[in-house]
This record gives sequence, C-alpha cells and structure tokens, in this order.
Amino acid sequence: MTFTLPAPPALIPMTQVRCEVSALVTLGAGPYGERRYIPLGGGTVEGPELNGTLVEGGVDWQINRADGVLDISAHYVIRADDGSLIEVTSEGMRHGPAEVMARLARGDNVPRDEYFFRTLVRFQTGAPPWLHLNKVMALACGRREARRVILDYYRIT
Repeated sequence: MTFTLPAPPALIPMTQVRCEVSALVTLGAGPYGERRYIPLGGGTVEGPELNGTLVEGGVDWQINRADGVLDISAHYVIRADDGSLIEVTSEGMRHGPAEVMARLARGDNVPRDEYFFRTLVRFQTGAPPWLHLNKVMALACGRREARRVILDYYRIT
C-alpha cells in the first residue's frame, strides 16, 4: 500500500515583530542546561494582518542545552493600533553551526538563513476586533541582532 500525504498547510504572511532586548541574565547550570532569560523592551509590529507596538515587560526564557540548541519560551503583549491588548506565547528553538552561534553571541549581524530560529506562536485576547486570533497558530522565523530580535510571523492555514 502506498501512502501519500496531502498538501501541507499554507503559511500566510501575517506581521513582523521588531523587539528591543535587554542584556541576558543567567541563572547558571541547571539539570537540563543553562537556565537564562532576556527582558523584552518595546518594539514595533507591522504587517498585513496586525500592526501595533510591543508592551515593555515581556520575557524570553531560555535553556541553553548541552547539545548547543537554545530552547525558547517567550511571553509578551502586543498593543494593536486600536489600543487592544493581545497576549503572545511563543515556544521554539535556535541552533546552528558553532561558528555561527559564536558570531551571534558576539552580537554580529548574521543572516537568517545561516541558522535555525523558529517558534510556534499562539495568541490570546478578549478584544472584540481581535477575537479571531484566539484560533490562530503562527510560525515565526527569527533573526537575532545585538540589541533586538526580528520575527516574521506566518499564519498557519
């Protein structure tokens, strides 16, 4: 018997998030790797489906695993242009060749296609104009710069 998978879900460009980041804070080695976090500052949200700003105070929790993979768990809030608040949770990972990751750690500007940085994004809001986001999952493709993160969100159909 031959099995054929159906066509994959489409990815629809949704928005781009540009988030200012503070200095990394490390909690030291833990049982699963180095536990650390990065406080998130303000930023912009611009795209065909969602525009606004980032509310300062989000946090990007990370585990730097022994195999070189960075597990990411970010939690922040978008203030849409109409004033509505949208909670964002994002889970994913970043990894790449050791020399590329060393360049990122130094704050070098490394092209997005030289490493893997992906997160699965979910939204939560009670704002009537944005209730549809409660049923959306998005894939974010990220790029890390010295003092900010740029995330391109694609809605999964």
